[in-house]
Amino acid sequence: MTSSAASEKDPVRKKILAAMDRLLAGKPLRSTGRLSVSQLAVEAGIGRWHLTHQHTDLKEMFQARAKSAAATAAATARQLSETEQLNAKHAKLAEHCAELEEQLARYAAVINLLLLEKAAADGTAPVVALEIRRQRHAVVSAGEDERP
Repeated sequence: MTSSAASEKDPVRKKILAAMDRLLAGKPLRSTGRLSVSQLAVEAGIGRWHLTHQHTDLKEMFQARAKSAAATAAATARQLSETEQLNAKHAKLAEHCAELEEQLARYAAVINLLLLEKAAADGTAPVVALEIRRQRHAVVSAGEDERP
């Protein structure tokens, strides 16, 4: 209960304030939980006329708080949808980034291969052709066999 409900002496007002707190908290005991004046009366266990004729200040306070709660709920829903959109955009960007990284690795390998082929064609390659290595290896191996 709110502090104003504790200070109330009228039992009907106490019921209305307690019902208001339950409805706004989303924990109805007797009603459907819809934030309307008729459901507030059902939740409080009183006739609707108490709110529309006798305790209009409580009716207006409830309507204002219900409107505020609805605005807060709408803002929260809007934030959730924005969050979902941003998460989807992030996933799409992460996938695109992975594709770009694969392309970069592929291009780096191609560039490296082209540089090696160019260097081999120019004769400045740091790599020795396999045929020349085999011939050198055969000569060295033959020379080892001739030693005593």
